[in-house]
Amino acid sequence: MGGLLKFSRAIDALNTWLGKNIAWAIFIAVLISAVNAVVRKVTGYSSNTWLELQWILFGAVFLLCSPWTLLSNEHIRIDVVSSMLPKGARNWIDVIGHVFFLIPISLVMMWTAWPFFYRSLLQNEQSLNAGGLPQYPSKLFVPLCFTLLFIQGLSELIKRVAIMRGELDDVSGGGHHESAEAEASRLREALAEEAEAKARAQAIQISGKSS
Repeated sequence: MGGLLKFSRAIDALNTWLGKNIAWAIFIAVLISAVNAVVRKVTGYSSNTWLELQWILFGAVFLLCSPWTLLSNEHIRIDVVSSMLPKGARNWIDVIGHVFFLIPISLVMMWTAWPFFYRSLLQNEQSLNAGGLPQYPSKLFVPLCFTLLFIQGLSELIKRVAIMRGELDDVSGGGHHESAEAEASRLREALAEEAEAKARAQAIQISGKSS
């Protein structure tokens, strides 16, 4: 199991690095959008090149950051139901979901999406819009996304099995949202304790004056 966990850590490191770097494409897309809007407003000039580049950058983030989202446990799930189940049942739900849904769907998409990209590349497929960009680079994101999702699914499955066997601590948590909620709960408790301490101090002060 040690070799599989080492393989899992390598996958996690790869998708974390990719996710953190590709996420910057959102910032670049916002800059391009802002500059394009200003230029269009001031000069009346607009270019499909810049418009399509925004779409491509957004598509890159949406698709290529999805394995990082899975790793961070930030994907949408029915927490209302799973939170009421014991940890063992939640572990089995994750294992079944990865084995029978995520991994098979990723394989099917890889099988169909790589030829989809390759045909576009061979045809040198171009945008139908005047001044648009080539289509095949953006189509590459689809097979890449599901290839990365496939290996991240394997990584998550390895970790979940290791957790169930007691060979790995369950430190995955619930993602950034759960961390934020935990911090908010801690702050509420701290404020409540501070208010209670002030109330006690005021009560003591009033009691001292009355005596």
